[in-house]
Amino acid sequence: MPSLPQVEIRKVHSYTGHQDAVYTLEAGATDNLFYSAGGDGHIIEWDLHHFESGRLIAKVPTSVYALSYVPELDVLIVGQNYEGIHLIQLSDKKELGSLNLGKLAIFDIQVYKGLILVAMAEGEFYIIDFKSLKVLKRSVLSEKNLRKILVTEQGKCQVGVSDGQIVTIDLTTHLIENHTVVHDNSVFGMAWHAQDQVLLSGSRDAKLKYWKGVELSTLESINAHMYAINDIVFRPDHQYFATASMDKTIKVWDYAQRRLIKVIDKARHGGHLSSVNKLLWTKFDDYLISCSDDRSISVWDINIAK
Repeated sequence: MPSLPQVEIRKVHSYTGHQDAVYTLEAGATDNLFYSAGGDGHIIEWDLHHFESGRLIAKVPTSVYALSYVPELDVLIVGQNYEGIHLIQLSDKKELGSLNLGKLAIFDIQVYKGLILVAMAEGEFYIIDFKSLKVLKRSVLSEKNLRKILVTEQGKCQVGVSDGQIVTIDLTTHLIENHTVVHDNSVFGMAWHAQDQVLLSGSRDAKLKYWKGVELSTLESINAHMYAINDIVFRPDHQYFATASMDKTIKVWDYAQRRLIKVIDKARHGGHLSSVNKLLWTKFDDYLISCSDDRSISVWDINIAK
């Protein structure tokens, strides 16, 4: 078996502008910009060129678990829990439109070819026309919460569910293709390796799994963390990926070897004090960004030398 690469971790900065847990991160128009949101209802823009206070984009009265940036229009979609979605034009921070989706939590939002896809509590899944904000399809995929949406280039999306399923939906026909039980508990994290047609999934059961294709043929299951895996993200070159966990750690993995190469924690690297909720691996100096229940956002320089 090939030797593992050498990994050096350096904590570049911690942003501390939020007043409550930070639940989500989203990339911006350029590699240096990103957005965050959480329990305080603040949506903040951060610039990796400048480690100082961020720019407040919007504030909503309830928590926010989901953001989605639309680069073609420079619009940020905000999922306001128990209310609905808001479309914000970032140039002037003005709201372009909103849609009430009922009194449920919104766990993920993705945009695909003019469609807004929304995963919500109690199994509700929405397909919405971006321009008109008209609901094209509402489906109840499960009795449990829908936690994650993963869109592949094949015109399909996989929805991770709190009952351990991944539900596959055809985004052309809007029809449900199949339900596949993949974990013992909630599927929080998914990532897609397009070249190899491999899907990674992570769950409350703390397992990391490799699947072949959208048909989800089992390749490998790894006991990856002590507690729930909240997110999975590839480095831009897809050679490595990172997992975020409720166990307060971030783990860095060699994708091809399916092996752990580094653990980022409080004791060794000044990591997070509580659950790590979301990751963003940027093209800006290959920085990995993490956010946590501890109200902070950390920027990590991960130097991997083979």
